Amino acid sequence: MERLEQQTLMPGFWDDAATAQRVQKELGQLQDIIKNWENGWEELEETELLLEMAVEEKETDIENEVALSLPAMEEEIGVAELECMFSGEHDASNVIISIHAGAGGTEAQDWVSILLRMYLRWAENKEFKTDILDLQPGDEAGTKSVTIMIKGRFAYGYMRSELGIHRLVRISPFDASGRRHTSFASVMVMPELDSNIDVEIDDKDLRVDTYRASGAGGQHVNKTDSAIRLTHIPTGVVVQCQNERSQHRNKDMAMKMLASRLYELEKERQAEQQEGLHGDKKDISWGSQIRSYVLQPYRMIKDHRTEVEKGNVDAVLDGGLDDFIKAYLLWAK
Repeated sequence: MERLEQQTLMPGFWDDAATAQRVQKELGQLQDIIKNWENGWEELEETELLLEMAVEEKETDIENEVALSLPAMEEEIGVAELECMFSGEHDASNVIISIHAGAGGTEAQDWVSILLRMYLRWAENKEFKTDILDLQPGDEAGTKSVTIMIKGRFAYGYMRSELGIHRLVRISPFDASGRRHTSFASVMVMPELDSNIDVEIDDKDLRVDTYRASGAGGQHVNKTDSAIRLTHIPTGVVVQCQNERSQHRNKDMAMKMLASRLYELEKERQAEQQEGLHGDKKDISWGSQIRSYVLQPYRMIKDHRTEVEKGNVDAVLDGGLDDFIKAYLLWAK
C-alpha cells in the first residue's frame, strides 16, 4: 500500500487519468481491507476486556452476552482473513458465472438448477446483488444453461474457486426405478472487466442473432425479439443475454460478457505458452471434476483439489461455500 501511496505523489501522476483511476481504486480496496481488519481486532480486544470484567464480577448475564456475540465476530474476522488472500488482478471485480449441463441429460439439467440456487443463496448470504443474464430451460426439467452476474465486494475473488466441472451423485428423482445417477455441469467464471481494460472486438468477426426471450417479462417478452446471441467467429465463443427488456441493452451486456470471455481465453493461451501446456480441454464428464457432491449411498461433498470434505450437504447446497473458497485460495497460492 505504501508503494501505491508514494505513486500518487509522483509528478505527472494525475496526467494519465486511466492509470490514476486504477491506482486510486486499488489503494482504496487495500485501505478498506486494513480498516476491516483493524475494526475486527479492536472489537475482539473490547470483548476480551468485557469478558475479564464479567468473570471478576461474576456477572453471568454479561458472560452470556459475550458468548452470543462470538459467532458473528468469528464470521467477521473470517471475512477479513479471506480478503487478505485476494491478490489477483481482478479479484475485486464483479463476476459473471455461466453454468452448462454436461453428461446426464435431464439429470444434468436439474443439476444446473441446483448449482444456480446454491450460488444465488451464497450471494444472498453475502448481501451481494445478482442478475440472471440468460437462462435456457431444460427439455423436461431443470436448466440447460444459465449466466448470472454477481455484484459485490471481491465477488470474482471469491467465485474463481468455482471454475471447473461439478459432479453430482444421487438417486434420480426422474428414474421410476430409483436408480443412482451421476450428473455433470461446467461452471465458467469471468470477471466483469473495468472500463479501462480494452478488448478489441471487430464487428466483422461477430454474428448477431436476435430471438424471443424465454424468461419472465410478460407481454413484452412474448411479442419482442429482444434477446441477443453473439457469436465470435474466430474463436467460436457464444454468449447470450435476455435479461433486459431493450434489445440494445441486452446487446451491451452481451458485449461485456464476450469481452470478459475473450480476455480469459487470451490469459489461458498465454499461460499455456509460458508453462508449455498442451492438449484439449476436458469434457464435462467423468474424471475431470473439481468437486463431487455425493447424496447417495453416503452424504459428502469433496473438493478434489484441496481435499476438503463436508458432510453437511444441505448447508453447502444452501450457499455455505466459504470453507471451500478459503481452502482453494490457500491451495492456489
